[in-house]
Amino acid sequence: MILRPASLNDVEELVSVGRRSFADAFGHLYAPEDLEKFFTEWRTQERFAAAVEDADTSLTVCEIGGAIVGYSLTVVGKGMEERPEPKPASPAFLNQLYCLQSATGQGIGAALMDEVISEARRRSCDAIQLSVYSENFGAQRFYQRYGFVKVADIDFWVGNHRDDEFLYELRL
Repeated sequence: MILRPASLNDVEELVSVGRRSFADAFGHLYAPEDLEKFFTEWRTQERFAAAVEDADTSLTVCEIGGAIVGYSLTVVGKGMEERPEPKPASPAFLNQLYCLQSATGQGIGAALMDEVISEARRRSCDAIQLSVYSENFGAQRFYQRYGFVKVADIDFWVGNHRDDEFLYELRL
């Protein structure tokens, strides 16, 4: 398992991994047109390329055997205006942490989360926030093991479908 910063050469593969991992985990919840709208807005080459080039974004990939099997995308200090209280002074927001279904159970999520926390500390963040689907109990337990706690209820939109989500926070 190799963790490394994403490069522009990874963008096409990241789109594939991002879409497949999300669809495998949650695709059954949405109408096909809502899922497609979500993908064409949020899981695009343009979005991943912008994340790679943004100094305030940390996009880390996990490779096994030369293939990307998971990734995390964390934004520092931006986009928090729309979030409910609490609003940390120097936040990081874990926007995405995904792993291919075929690669689960290999410690990829834990390795990526350790990197997210280390990067937030290196950037002197005072907290990490993330959203988690209200019925994704496995992910909730995973984040709770790291010390994340629920701080608010929020909405998450996939196309025209609204999900109940929880805003979790880890104070650093």
